[in-house]
Amino acid sequence: MIEIENLSKTFTLHNQGGAVIRVMEGANLTVRRGECVALTGASGSGKSTLMRMIYGNYMAADGAIRVSGVDVARASPREILALRRDTLGYVSQFLRVVPRVPTRGVVAEPLRRLGISEGDARARAERLLTLLNIPEALWALSPTTFSGGEQQRVNIARGFAHSYPALLLDEPTAALDADNRAVVLDLILSAKARGAAMIGIFHDAEARDRVCDRTVDVTAFSTGRAA
Repeated sequence: MIEIENLSKTFTLHNQGGAVIRVMEGANLTVRRGECVALTGASGSGKSTLMRMIYGNYMAADGAIRVSGVDVARASPREILALRRDTLGYVSQFLRVVPRVPTRGVVAEPLRRLGISEGDARARAERLLTLLNIPEALWALSPTTFSGGEQQRVNIARGFAHSYPALLLDEPTAALDADNRAVVLDLILSAKARGAAMIGIFHDAEARDRVCDRTVDVTAFSTGRAA
C-alpha cells in the first residue's frame, strides 16, 4: 500500500549562499495493508520530513513514494489532490481550517468532497465528535478558538471521517487525557482491522506499543541503509 524506494531529500539554503543539506538518502520502507509502522529517531532526524514527503508537501530529490500505486514523488498536483481526497489521510498535530466554518462542517468536509450527501456526512461527523467528547454546544462554533486538546480531537475526527486506505499520524495522542487517548487508540486499531496502512510518529511509548506492529528508526535513512 505504501512503498518507499531509494528515497532522498535535500534542502537548499538560499539565504546562506545556496548551501545544500542532504537530510535523507537511500530510504526504503514498505507498509502493508492493516499494518501500523512507527517512525522513531531523535528530534531533527527526519520523521516529519518523511511524512510530509509521503503526503506530497515536500518534493523528493530522488526515489519513489508509491501510495496505492501512485508515485507521489512524480505525481502532478491534480493527482496528489485526488490521492488525498480518496486514499491518503493525514492527522496532524495542528488544526488548520478556514475561519468561521463550524466544527461539524470541518469534520464532515472530507466526506462531502467524496460526494457523500450532506445528511450522511453530518451524521458521521456528529458520531465522531460525540465519540471524542466534543460537547454538542461547540459543534456549531469554529474550532479556531478551542483549546489545544479540543482542536486535536477535531483534527482526529476529521482524519477518521473517511475510511482512508492509508493514513499518516503525527503525534495523534500528544495533547489528550487518558479517556480521549483510549478512544483514539481504538480508532487506530479499528482502521488497522479494516486494512488501512498507517505510518505514525508516537512519542507516547505506551500508545506506540499498543497500536504499532514495528518501528523504523529514520536515522538509518541518512546513511543510506534500508529499513
